[in-house]
Amino acid sequence: MVSKKIPARAATMEDVAKKAGVAISSVSRALSDHPDVSEALKKKVTDAAKKLGFEPNLLASSLRSGSTRTVGFLVRDISSPLFSLIAKGADDVLRAHGYLLLLTNSDGDTEVETSHLNLLARRRADGIIASLVAETEVETLQALQQFKGHVVVLDRDLVDVTASFVQIDHRSGVRDAVRHMLQLGHRRIALVTGPVTVRAGRERLKGVEDAFKEVGLKFPMELLRSGSYDSDFAEEAVIDLFSSDLKPTAILAGGVQSSEGVLKGIRSLGLTIGREVAFIACDEVSFLELSSPPISVVSRDPYSFGRVSAQVLLDAIEGHGPQIRVLSTHYIARATSTPPI
Repeated sequence: MVSKKIPARAATMEDVAKKAGVAISSVSRALSDHPDVSEALKKKVTDAAKKLGFEPNLLASSLRSGSTRTVGFLVRDISSPLFSLIAKGADDVLRAHGYLLLLTNSDGDTEVETSHLNLLARRRADGIIASLVAETEVETLQALQQFKGHVVVLDRDLVDVTASFVQIDHRSGVRDAVRHMLQLGHRRIALVTGPVTVRAGRERLKGVEDAFKEVGLKFPMELLRSGSYDSDFAEEAVIDLFSSDLKPTAILAGGVQSSEGVLKGIRSLGLTIGREVAFIACDEVSFLELSSPPISVVSRDPYSFGRVSAQVLLDAIEGHGPQIRVLSTHYIARATSTPPI
C-alpha cells in the first residue's frame, strides 16, 4: 500500500502573530502598510511571515482596504518599441510603490479597447493609464466615464472625461525640424503620419504649418498623407507621393511605424535618404542613430513619459486633483538633414 503524503498546512495570520509575538491586529496593520506601524514592528512581522512562508490573502485585503494595488495600462500596439519603453517606465515607478501593472493590448481596435477597459473595471483596478486609439469613440469614452478608479490619458485630448493628461509637445519639435529643412532650401516637404483626428498627428501638422508660416509660405496640403500609423500605409503613401506631380524633396515621418514604412517606400523606389531625399523621423529608436547614414529625429523620452504618467496616477490615488503635464520634444539633425539636389 502506497502512503500518500499529506501536504503541510498553509501558514495563517495567527501563526505569524504567534511567531512574531504580537497581536493579530498588529500583523494585519503591518502587512497592509498602515501608517501607524513602526518600522521595527513591520520588520518583525515581515520576517516572521517570510520564515513561515505566509502568503496574505490579497482578495480579502483588497475588500477590506478598497484597493487592489493594481493599475491597468491600455496600449494600442504592444509590438512598438516606443510603447515598451513607456510601459517599462510606468512599471518601474508603480512596482516601487507596491503596485502591479496589468498590460493590455488593443491592437488599434476600439472594440477590444473598450472590452479591456470594462475588464479592468470589473477587476477593480485602482487606476488606468490609457493610450487610446481615438479621441471620440463613444463606447470607449463611456467606459472611461464609468470607471470608478483614477485615469491618466496619454497624448490625447478628451472632453467630458475626468482624468489627468500627460501629453507630448510634438508641435515645437516638428516646427524646429521643418524650419531647418526650409533653411536648407526645401519647399516640398511631405508629412506622412497617423490620423490628424488625434492629438499627435494634429500637433505635428500644426508644427509643419507653423514653420512654413514663419517664412511667409503655406504648407501644400497635397504633401500630407495621414490616416494610419501602420507601416504599410506609410510605404504606400511614399510611393503615391513620388508618383504625383508635386514630388517631395524631404519627408517627415510621424511615428515609429510610419518611419519604418517611409524607409521601405524610399528603398523600393531606389532612392537614398540624405541624397535624393532628406528624411526626418519622429520618435527615436536605437537603429536610427546607428543606421547608415544616421537618421535625423524629432525625439522624446518614452521611458520618462511612462515614469511621469505613473507618478501622476499615484498622485491622483493619494488624493491630488487632475493634472495636465506636457513633456518636450527636440530636433536632432543628423546626416539625413540635407539640402535638396
